[in-house]
Amino acid sequence: MTVKLRFAPSPTGLIHLGNSRTALLNWLFALKNGGQFVLRFDDTDLERSRREYADAIEADLAWFGVKPAMMVRQSDRIALYDAAAEKLKAASLLYPCYETADELERRRSRARAMGRPPVYDRAALKLTAEDKAKLEAEGRQPHWRFLLPNHDGDPLAPRRTDVTWDDLCRGSQSIDLASLSDPVLARADGSYLYTFTSVVDDADMGITHVIRGEDHVANTAVQIAIFEALGAPLPRFAHHNLLTTMDGEGLSKRKGALSISSLREAGIEPMAVASLAVLTGTSHAVEPVRDMDTLAGMLDLAGISRSSAKFDPQELDSLNARLVHAMTYEEAAPRLAALGIGGGEAFWLAVRENCARFGDAAGWWAIISGDLPADAEQVAEEDRAYLAEALALLPEGPLDGSSWGVWTGLLKEKTGRKGKTLFMPLRLALTGHDHGPDMKALLPLIGRERTAARLS
Repeated sequence: MTVKLRFAPSPTGLIHLGNSRTALLNWLFALKNGGQFVLRFDDTDLERSRREYADAIEADLAWFGVKPAMMVRQSDRIALYDAAAEKLKAASLLYPCYETADELERRRSRARAMGRPPVYDRAALKLTAEDKAKLEAEGRQPHWRFLLPNHDGDPLAPRRTDVTWDDLCRGSQSIDLASLSDPVLARADGSYLYTFTSVVDDADMGITHVIRGEDHVANTAVQIAIFEALGAPLPRFAHHNLLTTMDGEGLSKRKGALSISSLREAGIEPMAVASLAVLTGTSHAVEPVRDMDTLAGMLDLAGISRSSAKFDPQELDSLNARLVHAMTYEEAAPRLAALGIGGGEAFWLAVRENCARFGDAAGWWAIISGDLPADAEQVAEEDRAYLAEALALLPEGPLDGSSWGVWTGLLKEKTGRKGKTLFMPLRLALTGHDHGPDMKALLPLIGRERTAARLS
């Protein structure tokens, strides 16, 4: 059996760190098991779905290196849902209901006031053909509910009916269908809801594993009943914990919290985001992982905690810096070239540990190859004479890896300076910063001519 998974976002906003957790867990499980990954846009909500959001989601996943074997849109598959709905109607498992939203809310309020759970009472099953005709004559169009199999032949006398499954994250799970309302699968305007279309698509595509957030646990019990009603094989389910901020606040597309596109634009490395999104709330320490294959090897669904996965956004900065610091020249070279940065391997090895983000390398290249910025830190007036002495003692010929040590040794001997008083005026004059890469490595890159000019 070929493992097949899917990520099924609604293109109603940008995906964020929390959404990427679900996408990456599915992708990594497929990668680890030699399976396939499907990107499916749940875009049946035509009013809120936008093509630009779908394009953005596709771009965000590509940034991670996620390569779907197939990409589909539910809006192209309506005929499939129509056929499945007709099958359920023929089996008397999909029934029309005419209550308005206000009427349903009043019923729920009465149930709560009487100490009963606000479960739909299946009043629509009592309607006669004449009742339905009268309601439709008034202009009401029905929405359609799925009749849960929680009775012994009389739907108006529901009984406890446990749906159980072995969850790959949470272990044995059990939900009583009698505690749930019959779900609405089709709206009055004829459009279908996620609960239904997801099952139809999973069955049609042969999805073998469904990995999603723990907020879908109750929904899974309902969907298992729909799978069985359609005669479709059940996938394996895994419900992972949800990412929250340290104060327990969840992430939402509506708020635009930590969107993947904003993190990309801010210069965060994709593997920094992936490491945080996947490893938070698991048995693994959150550490920077350099590639997806390695991260896939670390994936253990059973090792995902049952508690919420709290994270500090500041962790991204630390993970990102550690990834940049460990980046080889071979990995960096194409990106340096794209930024117009020269200097070869010597430059990258000199500056990488002073780059919190890869783009910081451009700043160091500007310092090495151009003029110092207007806001560069200035050498103190009392050190100006010292710079003149430094210029006089600058080694002749091309500067190399030994030049800094030779030069500062001569200056120490002549001036008696040592420590910061010896090194700092030179660093400020040559780089405009009081901190940065090892001057031993920077000096040959700056070169003798530019060094002399900056000391003058």
